[in-house]
Amino acid sequence: METHFSEQQLKDKDNKSSEKILRKCVHCGFCNATCPTYQLLGDELDGPRGRIYLIKDMLENNKPANEKIVKHIDRCLSCYSCMTTCPSGVNYMHLIDHGRSHIEKTYKRPFKDRVMRSFLSKVLSNSTYFKTVAILTQLVRPFRFIFPKKLSEMIDLMPRKFPKKTLSRKRIYPAENKKKPVARVALLTGCVQKVISPQINEATIRLLNRHNIEVVVPKQIKCCGSLNHHLGKETSAHSTFKINISTWYDEYLKNGLDAIISNTSGCGTTLKDYGFIFRSDKDFKKKAKKISELTKDITEYLNENVKLNFIKKQNNEKTYKIAYHSACSMQHGQKIHDVPINLLQKTRNEVLDIPDGHLCCGSAGTYNLLQSDIANRLLKNKISNIEKIKPQIISTGNIGCITQIAQATKIPILHTVEIIDWYTGGPKPKILEN
Repeated sequence: METHFSEQQLKDKDNKSSEKILRKCVHCGFCNATCPTYQLLGDELDGPRGRIYLIKDMLENNKPANEKIVKHIDRCLSCYSCMTTCPSGVNYMHLIDHGRSHIEKTYKRPFKDRVMRSFLSKVLSNSTYFKTVAILTQLVRPFRFIFPKKLSEMIDLMPRKFPKKTLSRKRIYPAENKKKPVARVALLTGCVQKVISPQINEATIRLLNRHNIEVVVPKQIKCCGSLNHHLGKETSAHSTFKINISTWYDEYLKNGLDAIISNTSGCGTTLKDYGFIFRSDKDFKKKAKKISELTKDITEYLNENVKLNFIKKQNNEKTYKIAYHSACSMQHGQKIHDVPINLLQKTRNEVLDIPDGHLCCGSAGTYNLLQSDIANRLLKNKISNIEKIKPQIISTGNIGCITQIAQATKIPILHTVEIIDWYTGGPKPKILEN
């Protein structure tokens, strides 16, 4: 794609990076073939190629965003399916992030939108705020029909109860053999996840400790920052990024870290991008690069670094049909797809492929809250494809997907690490006891 940025414009690091990305695009349109929103809406501007043109026009001509541009950019899921499909290696992820940041700086959204996005930014990235709001929501749930549609849908998505934690909160969870741990890792426990599904972090810690790995959970780490990053709130996101980078880097230097473990694929994708985000920051460039290099999805780390002790199956033991939902941030963002499937197969259960498994379930961070109509259509398609193969369990590696899919099916859905923990000596997940 031909570009026309001025020399002055290219002095800006983001413009310089985006210009290189734009030049790789050859207008082929392969991206549209796998774009969930283009498939649903059929509008060129609701596909990656159309959005690329919109972003190019804004950046190149230094134009403020308008209502039309915002509508189509907001409809992007950031599922990155287009990046998997693109034959030219266009890094759409970095381009759409730049476009969203430009929108946030140049466009004044309607008052209701500003309030809604600010609310989500504050509440979803802070576990204490989230739990408080969730409890208050129970008081108004019976009267949700009197609220605007979007607010009513948000109330429906809020948890009705909170699972009890079985592990006490610690900074360090020692390996089973405390004197000779084979490795030391930091665990990102997430913001919403540790409130609504603490069993995911607990399964991760148990599994790692049982395989003689020490786990550290620094108290300073609150959120990965991806939520604000994808909302275009650059200042808030970068503030969080810097706290995380400094905290983990200090831990790495003082006590040693073999890896930083993420068990939420959306968070992991952002952590792995810290190096790019701070590529021109003299104070954080080196630190951010190291943090990105240390970051591993839990399944990636288990596959590469741990000899898992799977329990031998008894002759009369029940086997399950497990449908593996490959979260977009996992398969497209981190390029991890086969690894979780291979680990699940080692449990000796049957692992099933979901038809059109490359398409998003509609969760996508805050997308199912801000673009609920499209998200619900994607969810309906996803559930239909899952139920076609008649699984007994659904497995995935992202809390957003778990929450989204669970609201529309009675099939139990578990994080992949819960299943691996169970089949290596951990407890049977409670959701399966009934």
